Amino acid sequence: MPLITVSPNGLYCEAGDFFIDPWRSVDTALITHAHSDHARAGSRQYIAIRSSENILRKRLGNHIQLQAIEYGEKLKLGETWVSFHPAGHVLGAAQIRVEHRNEVWVVSGDYKRCADPTCVPFEVVPCDTFITEATFGLPIYHWDTGAATCQQMYDWWQSDRDRPSLLFCYAFGKAQRILSELRHLSDRPVYVHGAIHALNQIYRQVGIEMVPTISTSDMPRDYKFAGDLVLSPPSGHRSSWMKRFSQPQTAFASGWMAVRGARRRRGYERGFVLSDHADWSGLVNTILETKASTVYVTHGQSEVLARYLSEVHGVNAHPLKTLFEGEGDI
Repeated sequence: MPLITVSPNGLYCEAGDFFIDPWRSVDTALITHAHSDHARAGSRQYIAIRSSENILRKRLGNHIQLQAIEYGEKLKLGETWVSFHPAGHVLGAAQIRVEHRNEVWVVSGDYKRCADPTCVPFEVVPCDTFITEATFGLPIYHWDTGAATCQQMYDWWQSDRDRPSLLFCYAFGKAQRILSELRHLSDRPVYVHGAIHALNQIYRQVGIEMVPTISTSDMPRDYKFAGDLVLSPPSGHRSSWMKRFSQPQTAFASGWMAVRGARRRRGYERGFVLSDHADWSGLVNTILETKASTVYVTHGQSEVLARYLSEVHGVNAHPLKTLFEGEGDI
């Protein structure tokens, strides 16, 4: 029997009697990170990386029973040894390594390989079996560095000194990455939607440096935001919140912006290609670097990536159906 299987409640390890990122309430939930498709309310106890604790409590409730651990710390759960390792995705994101007898499995959660000043860099964890995401598992997806993309954002912002510049991005992870990169380019305050403001405070509590930010709700109703940069989650687009900005220029930051026409379909004037997931080469290189003899590919382009690994690299790779969503958290 495989060490980790897909059950009606999520990824389950019988030898340790725990679930990884379960999508229903369970007794013991090991959480790779705090995005809503991986961290869900209702479980009896949670285990996660310490730097993600305040975000998990904000999203799941301050009352949750949470065991916070450090990267590399080993836990004995049932007949297994478990440890969490950096995934480079967002603050506190982890891959989960499970060892049972002479067998090692790693569940990647979401991950990326490019530099990000807001989270610990990805660590390659050798294993026998690797369960990997594949959100952007097509060769068309290739990322520039975050610094280069944020320079493009800065230039776009500076190109219009008369109108507000509204940049839409995911509230947890993406927004803070942009704000941290911008500190190398400007010391001007950036205005943020309330959903981003609350998470910024948590990032600052653990020492993440960002440009000064001000919640839009703290500004007078007649303030015009002319020439200002404003960050909002996608839910703010075309909402009542957006009505206070007069004729803004708009942009969206996402890996999906690499696809021609995606920006127009979503109704933005400009698109910036920035993702907190691995691109095609990041996925393929990571999988090969783990030396895993068996690979399961989940969420995203799982069938395409599994077929490529099998046919080109001779890896025993298979798609794995789960409820994880990839880059879709707002």
